[in-house]
Parts: sequence; structure tokens; C-alpha cells
Amino acid sequence: MSEIDGLGMKPANLDWANMGFGYVATRSHVRMTWMDGRWSEPELINEPYIKMSIAATCLHYGQEAFEGLKAFRCKDGSVKVFRPWENIRRMNNTADYILMPQVPEELYLKCISMVVRDNLDYVPPYGTGGSLYIRPLLIGTGAQIGVSPAKMFDFIILVTPVGAYYKGGLTPVEALVITDFDRAAPRGTGHIKVGGNYAASLLPSKKAKEQHYPITLFLDPETHTYIDEFGTSNFFAITKDNKYITPKSRSILPSITNMTLQQIAKDIGLTVECRPVNKAELADVKEVGACGTAVVVTPISKIVFPEKTYDFGETCGETLTKLYENVTGIQTGELPDRHGWLFDI
Repeated sequence: MSEIDGLGMKPANLDWANMGFGYVATRSHVRMTWMDGRWSEPELINEPYIKMSIAATCLHYGQEAFEGLKAFRCKDGSVKVFRPWENIRRMNNTADYILMPQVPEELYLKCISMVVRDNLDYVPPYGTGGSLYIRPLLIGTGAQIGVSPAKMFDFIILVTPVGAYYKGGLTPVEALVITDFDRAAPRGTGHIKVGGNYAASLLPSKKAKEQHYPITLFLDPETHTYIDEFGTSNFFAITKDNKYITPKSRSILPSITNMTLQQIAKDIGLTVECRPVNKAELADVKEVGACGTAVVVTPISKIVFPEKTYDFGETCGETLTKLYENVTGIQTGELPDRHGWLFDI
């Protein structure tokens, strides 16, 4: 990066058409600190670095939570954030579970507005398929060498421009079922968004990619009978009798994208079932998707078990395409926001 704005790349030098899904330093991030029972006023900071104690609980005991959401340049030129209220509800649920202070919704939305407004020129132009990725981070920064909660915490929101995940349309990929590893324990932290859950998926993901499978699918950690979720995404499927099914389990992270897709599925007339999904039910499925903030929907062409392969075709199914186009259409203002999902910047 030869020309920078502060410590980030100048927006004028970004190649919007060829931008991938990676980190680009921007003008600023927003930060505030919790100490003595209350949050400090949020502050915009230009340097993309954190200074903390070497004994911080986030480093030693994994006392941290994060979220992911996006801001979009809409058809009318406005900038809107997609469903930020759901992210703070999920982050506060995580915070409660690992003994961190909640971030009040009003304060959180103020932070979102501050950092997006300060980086408006990093929001990719309408029509490029890109967005401004928003990463809230809540970490224990107080020094604590014994295993106990910190007494000081930092809340940070960074932003970075990202391109469309799919450059040539929705491209189905093959998934490998992981039976030698579990993503989360049956009564562990699978239902909250902590970094440890993703650390647990790194080695199995590496092993799958060595076998040329770009995505992994985990089974339930207790019996390996039911479908749990993909390494970084929720599982959902369209059955041959046109039902939208998605697993329900305490070891699965509640996905805001999945929640959105379920509502849109209902809007277009599908029956939605959120329940335990036995792996044998794949025989009655015609379309499978992995869903998450980064991609919205990843179509799955095959699911490969050690003993059996389920084939769903090499092209994205009609229903998955329709669901994807509805979500992205709402996000960019091409379709009406009937459910009040967009937060105006």
C-alpha cells in the first residue's frame, strides 16, 4: 500500500471491481472501555492497533466475543446497515455467558453510526456487489493471572471494505463431513460467538482443503447422528416437498442470516422447520445451502460422508437463488424493506 489515508489505503486507490473478502485498513475504528461499572464515551481512533496488558483475559482465557455485519451503498445512494439490532442481542447473550459487561443497544448503535460515517468513502459503490464489513469486538483487557473474569473490557468496532464473495454468480461447492472432530461440546459454547469455536474448526478445515473440499460439515457432538452446522456457517436445506429445514441444537450458533432466510422463505410460501435434522434426511433433500454474513448463501453440490455421498447437482437450485436474490435485494434497496431490517446511517 503505497498511498494511504492515515494508516489505511486511500478509497480512491481501491479496485472495487476486483476486491476480495479480506482486511483493508480504513481511516478509523471506534473504541470504548468498561471500568468501574460503566462504559467510557466512544472514541474514533486512527491507528489500527490495541495496547493491552500481557495478562489480559482475552489472551489467556478466551474472554472475548465478536460479531459480523455489513453496511451497503443502496440504489438511492444512501448507506444502510443490515439488522444491527440482532447482532448486539447475540453479542450480549455471549457476554452474559462468559461474564463480560453488556453493551447497551443505544450505545452500540451510536458506535456503529460513528465508525461508518467516518469511513463512508470506504463503502463500495452500488452495483459492485461489495459492502463495508463491520466487526464488533468485545474483549477482556484487564490483567488477571488467575482464572476469573477481567475487571476491565474494551469494545471495538472495526470496518473494512469487502467485495462480492461470488464473482461469477452462485457457485456450488462440495462439503466434507467431519467425523474425527467436533466443533463444540454438547453443553459448551457452540451457541455463542466466541473465537474458540472457530479455533476448533481450523485443523479439520485444513484437512478438508487438503482433500480439495472447501467447506466442512459437522455432526452433532453427542451422537454424530444429526446435522450440526458447517465450519463457519449454518446448514439449511430445501426438501423435495418444498420445506425449508434447518437444525436446532444448543451447540449451533443462531445465525442472523439463517433467521433472515427463514422469514423470506415464509414470505415466498415455504414451510419452515427449525428442528433436529437427522443425517438420513439428506436423501429427501433437493437443495442445500450454507448461510452466513460473508456469503449470504453458499450452494452445496455434494455432501461427502465416509460411507456415502449425497449429490444435489452442479448448479444453484431455484429456491436458493430466489432466497439469495431476496436478501441481497433488500440489503441494497432494490427490494422493499418490509420487515424493517435496515438501519439508516
